[in-house]
Amino acid sequence: MRYRGVIFDLWETLIDWDREAAEQLAKEVDALVGGGFGERWRGSTTRYNAPIRVALAEAGVPDELHEQVCGLRLTHHRRALVPRPGAVETLRRLRSDGYLLGLITVCSEDIEVLWPESRFAGLFDAEVFSSRVGLSKPDPRIYLHCCELLGLEPREAVFVGDGANDELEGARRVGMDAILIHREGEAPLWGLDDWDGPRVTSIPGVLDVLR
Repeated sequence: MRYRGVIFDLWETLIDWDREAAEQLAKEVDALVGGGFGERWRGSTTRYNAPIRVALAEAGVPDELHEQVCGLRLTHHRRALVPRPGAVETLRRLRSDGYLLGLITVCSEDIEVLWPESRFAGLFDAEVFSSRVGLSKPDPRIYLHCCELLGLEPREAVFVGDGANDELEGARRVGMDAILIHREGEAPLWGLDDWDGPRVTSIPGVLDVLR
């Protein structure tokens, strides 16, 4: 079947997740607001599903420090929001080949704020940020929302991701197909060694799967 649309995950798919940088950010915020922020942030129920200031308040950050913490986070994410090799070129190629492109990302509001200044700006026909819609993968509604924005039935789209948050099976459960991405020479993340669908080790590899 020739799909009409390709929907991408963001972290560990189109960009890398820098664990060391994330840990450094947590330390910087800890130094500003008091120890234990990282643990409280990880335990937050709203960090990816609500405006950033709501999530910071839940994690115990005083209102008067929100601006400073947001500034630290924006600086960190601005450095992180760098496309993997071949990602931008592949997205442009897919669009030129007639595919509709979607993005579904589980992220804090920082990413949506920075998106217009990233190299990804303007490359997608539909962008779904969990912090805006209040939903996270693998909730079926987040996939269906993206498909609706694209004007597609789920069976007309394929999802590409590293498998975090049960996102690949989540896509399948709503009727989409899915492609696993993992690093060359490394086992897939999230215990997906036995993934029975197509897999790639780079974003340009998606083009070969779709041929």
